[in-house]
Amino acid sequence: MLKRIIYPVLTLAVAAQGCTSKQNERKPNVIIIYTDDVGYGDIGCYDSDEVSTPNIDRLASEGVRFTNAYACASTCTPSRYALLTGEYHWRKPPGWSVGKIKGVSIAPGDAGILIDPARPTLPFLLKGAGYKTAVVGKWHVGLGPEGGPDWNGIIKPGMPEIGFDYSFLIPVTGDRVPCVFVENSRVAGLDPEDPIQVSYKKPIGPDSLIYNPGITPDVIVSYDKPSGTGREDKRDIKMHPSFGHDQSIVNGIPRIGYMTGGRSALWKDEKIAETITEKALRFIDENRDYPFFLYFSTHDVHVPRVPGKRFAGKSTLGVYGDVLMQMDWCVGQIIDRIDQLGLAENTLVIFSSDNGPVQNDGYHDGTDEISALHKPSGPYRGGKYSALEGGTKVPFIVRWRGKIKPGVSGALFSQIDIMASLAALAGHPDPEEQAIDSHDNLQVLLGKKETDREFVVQQNMGGTLSIIKDNYKYIEPGDGPALNPYTNPPVELGNSPLPQLYNLANDPGEKKNLAEKFPEITKQLADELQKIKNIK
Repeated sequence: MLKRIIYPVLTLAVAAQGCTSKQNERKPNVIIIYTDDVGYGDIGCYDSDEVSTPNIDRLASEGVRFTNAYACASTCTPSRYALLTGEYHWRKPPGWSVGKIKGVSIAPGDAGILIDPARPTLPFLLKGAGYKTAVVGKWHVGLGPEGGPDWNGIIKPGMPEIGFDYSFLIPVTGDRVPCVFVENSRVAGLDPEDPIQVSYKKPIGPDSLIYNPGITPDVIVSYDKPSGTGREDKRDIKMHPSFGHDQSIVNGIPRIGYMTGGRSALWKDEKIAETITEKALRFIDENRDYPFFLYFSTHDVHVPRVPGKRFAGKSTLGVYGDVLMQMDWCVGQIIDRIDQLGLAENTLVIFSSDNGPVQNDGYHDGTDEISALHKPSGPYRGGKYSALEGGTKVPFIVRWRGKIKPGVSGALFSQIDIMASLAALAGHPDPEEQAIDSHDNLQVLLGKKETDREFVVQQNMGGTLSIIKDNYKYIEPGDGPALNPYTNPPVELGNSPLPQLYNLANDPGEKKNLAEKFPEITKQLADELQKIKNIK
């Protein structure tokens, strides 16, 4: 696999010389490297002493490292929706539920596509400006019609309908079925004689299994009869769930949801990182003579955390550190290829994460043991799922060699502005009338201005909203639970029946609620948030 990914540098260098003059005349390439559940404290250049991320650190040393940048939500689906559409996901709340937490904004595995093909998207804007566009890696913004896709046919609506020329997807998440890749609207490697069936409601087929730790650690209840009656069967389990994740078992890992069939198309978890990186590199190679946009979305460090052989056991933080190393390797492969092809001076690279971090998130993978050693949210309170800073304050790095002066920016920045900013970079007409939440902040993105965004709006797991303005953060009252009971350690969700106000300038850890002390500021921010909500 390594030989297939790292082509001879000499060949790349020769190819690079032949197209240098063309590159100088064309629009800049854009690569967004969007990682999964990577926290502010998970990256070496963000003052983390416990992890080694030399490739990301090099990216930061050659570009601008933002210290005050935010994802739009503390969970995956809404952050990705906002990034790609320039619209806050909460404007169309889905109202899903996970356990006792209502209004959850995490798309189920059988969700139809959440992006209306009729609306403007980032890939469509860039495609309209002459770019070749691709998405490679984790998707989790729904596929197909309402009710879910036909996994055995053409999956439509899908990536072509929202602007991507090429796609190679992890359709949902690594811990949800179906555990297959989708390439250009079809399941890759599917044998039509072994069709896929997926259900999120009840066991189906002989491959739908339920892990039952109450029997023995390696006993499975297998539902292989239409009536649903079960039998016990011993199988090898290489990762045991701590909650949920107890349904179909693929590659020895219990997942969320039931699946049968599609055996020839099943991925190998240990090879996901290499596989998607190879696809991304191939797209770069094939489109190096054209302006291109690549949305490269890693699986790491989302659960199940399964490092490849070259990373397993190599870190000091167990499997969590191993997959951080693996994720950093993926970044290194991308930027090395850009450099080898001579594209660095014509390629804008953005590195970030979809939300804050989480440790034990459904599997006993050793993260309980490192929780005292490593603080993935850095100095911030909360993490994935939370309205607190650890939920949405994420690493954010931008490199464009020769165009961006290396340094550090403390400007307030939101991922919601990536769409309008990149549209401006590509010379596309201003999309703000259609993407009402995204604004052109290109000069801040390029490190040429330190002007703060006027405000940042955030969304937690259950839909609670918060707003940051003038260093004050207001979290609206909500009736959701205070903690996520399904994580270990339990993540503070930031919910409270009372309004919350924090001065982030002198209290970045959000320890002192100032709502009663400063009622006027609290009301001003509450009114500002309501005004934003009312925008149509």
